Amino acid sequence: MQLTSNKSVLLLLLMVSALLLTIGLVAPIITFKKFIFIQNTFSILTACWNLLKEGQLFIFFVITLFSVILPIFKIVLLAKLILGQALASTNVKILLDLTHRFGKWSMLDVFVVAILVVVVKLGAIGNVEKHIGLYAYAGAAILIMLLTNMVINYIKEQEN
Repeated sequence: MQLTSNKSVLLLLLMVSALLLTIGLVAPIITFKKFIFIQNTFSILTACWNLLKEGQLFIFFVITLFSVILPIFKIVLLAKLILGQALASTNVKILLDLTHRFGKWSMLDVFVVAILVVVVKLGAIGNVEKHIGLYAYAGAAILIMLLTNMVINYIKEQEN
């Protein structure tokens, strides 16, 4: 199935994906409840900050790179490509191809949270509530991957 792409639709989808990503990064994704009195609610950004504060540098860099920096980079690059500011540059097309190939890793955080939810749900030590941030982030990651494909098709149409 080929999606028809025009500039206004691409820009609208880009704005929606940027909004979803912003919500997904700052809104709470889960609340972990232990017993009756103890609960922790966190967003992706607060989770990254806590990893940094606790000295978990490797996990901090992996999660921050693939869950925060790469999606933002892809949105900026897609905006430049849609607006035609970077079409002449071969390097940008190569970068677009690379971000498309490695874009699947931008959902790393969603999978980590999903695994955490399953593990905690199986144990008797606590309960996990999912929040809007988890759904917004997952939606943004999927929309960015779809938009990348649409922009590639749009560029190919413009070149012909």
